Amino acid sequence: MPDGRPNIILMITDQQRFDTIRGLGFPHMDTPNLDRLIAEGTSFTNCFITAPSCVPSRASLFTGYYPHTTGILKNGDSWQHGWVEALAESGYTCINVVKMHTMPFEAPMGFHERYVVENKDRYLEGRYYFDEWDKALHARGYVKQQRELYRLRDDYGERLGAFEWELPEDLHSDVFVGGLATWWLETKPKPDGPLFLEIGFPGPHPPYDPVESYVEPYMARDLPIAEVTEGDLGGQPGVFEAMREHNAEVDHDSILHLLDSTPAQRKRQRAYYLANVTMIDEQVGRVLETLDARGYLDDAVVVFTSDHGDCLGDHGHSQKWTMYDTITRVPAIVWAPGRFAGGQVREGLCQMMDLGPTILEVAGVPLPETMEAQSLLPALDGANWTGRDYVFAEHGRDGILRETAFMTMVRGRGWKLVHFLDSNEGQLFDLGNDPGEVVNLWGDPAYLEKKRELLDVLREWRMRSGYQTRGWAAAFR
Repeated sequence: MPDGRPNIILMITDQQRFDTIRGLGFPHMDTPNLDRLIAEGTSFTNCFITAPSCVPSRASLFTGYYPHTTGILKNGDSWQHGWVEALAESGYTCINVVKMHTMPFEAPMGFHERYVVENKDRYLEGRYYFDEWDKALHARGYVKQQRELYRLRDDYGERLGAFEWELPEDLHSDVFVGGLATWWLETKPKPDGPLFLEIGFPGPHPPYDPVESYVEPYMARDLPIAEVTEGDLGGQPGVFEAMREHNAEVDHDSILHLLDSTPAQRKRQRAYYLANVTMIDEQVGRVLETLDARGYLDDAVVVFTSDHGDCLGDHGHSQKWTMYDTITRVPAIVWAPGRFAGGQVREGLCQMMDLGPTILEVAGVPLPETMEAQSLLPALDGANWTGRDYVFAEHGRDGILRETAFMTMVRGRGWKLVHFLDSNEGQLFDLGNDPGEVVNLWGDPAYLEKKRELLDVLREWRMRSGYQTRGWAAAFR
C-alpha cells in the first residue's frame, strides 16, 4: 500500500459456535475456505465473547471495553461509536458491508460507506426497517421468508427454527452479503490508501434457513449432538429454568423452543444450522477470490470471528443468553501470509474483543490507555504468549433473560463460575473433569473455597475495570 500499511478485512458471522469448522478439529463439517485460513494463519482456540447476545458483544469488539463499562448490556441498547473512527482518521478507507448491529442500525461508526443488513427475522427493534436485503427482495418481487409466514405452516411448532430457503439462491441472506461485498470490490475504485472492510454475515443466526441442497450431506451424517440429561436440567438455576419455559411459550427468531424435543428434531435443527455455515464458507471463498483478483491480498490481514454461539438445544436451551461454552467460545482466525507465520494454534485464553486492538496495532493506530481489550499481536508474531488468566462475560435483563437484573461469568483454564445479581443461585463447573458443563457444583460444600476464589476474582476484576477506565469518554455510548 502507498503508506506501507496493510488492507484489513474483518469477517463476522452471527451466532456461530466454535465446533463448526473442520480445520478446528470437527471432521463432520465442510468448510474448505475457513480451513485454508486456519492452515495458513493463526487460530485462537480459546477465544471467548464478552456478552451472550449480539449488540453488547459487538460493542465490546468495536470499542475495546467490557459491557459494564460501555453500558451496552443487551440487544437494543444504544451503540454508535468505536475505534473504526480512529482507523478512518488515520487514513484508512473504511467500508461496512451489511451486518454490524449498531443501534441505530445506520450509525456512521466512522465508516465512509455503510450497506446495512440486519437480522433475518426482525420482530421487535427494527421490525419495519427496510435494509439493503429487503430492498433487493422487493425489487425482484419477492416477500422475505419470516416469522409471520412461517407461523402459517402446520409444522411451525416442531421445526425448531429450521426451514428450507425457497426463494432464489442468490437472494439468501448470506449469499446476498457475499454478492454485495464482491460487487463493491469489483466496481469501486481502489482507495489511494489502505482499506478496512468489515463484512457481516447474518447467518447462521436463526431462522436456520439454508438452501436444501446444502442440508442433504449433513442429514446423512452422524452428527455429534450432546444429550440433555435430567441431572443437567436439575442443576440449573431458576433464572435458566424460567428462560427455558419462556422460550417454549414465546417464539423468538422463528423458533418455538421445545422442552422435550426428539432426536430427529434436534438433528434436523443441527443439520440446517451447519448447512448454513457451509454456505457462509463458500461466500468467504468468493470474497477472498475477488480480493485476490483485485490486488487487495498482496498485503492484507484477514480476520474471521463470530459474536457468540448457539446452544442448539444443548443443556435444554434455545439460542444464546446463557454462559455455556457453546455460547461463549467462538472461532477467531487471523490470516496474513508473509506477515505472520501460518499454521499457528494459540491455546491461551483471550477475549473476542482483543481482535480490536490487534487490528489497531497492525494499522499503526495508538491504543487508548483505558482500553480493556488486549492486543494479540505478540501471539501472531510468535512470541511466548500465554494469554489471559481469566475471561469474563456479562449480560443485563431483557425480554428473554427476564429473571435476573445482571449475569456475570468468570472462566479460567480449569473452572467457570456464573453469578446472578441478588441471588443465592449460580453455576460452578470443574472444566477439567466436566468439560460438557453438566454437573453444577455451586451448592456443593466441598467446593466452597473454589467458589469464593472465583467470586474474589470477579470482585477484583470489576474494581480494576472501574479504575482503569476512569478516564474513558462517554462518547462511545
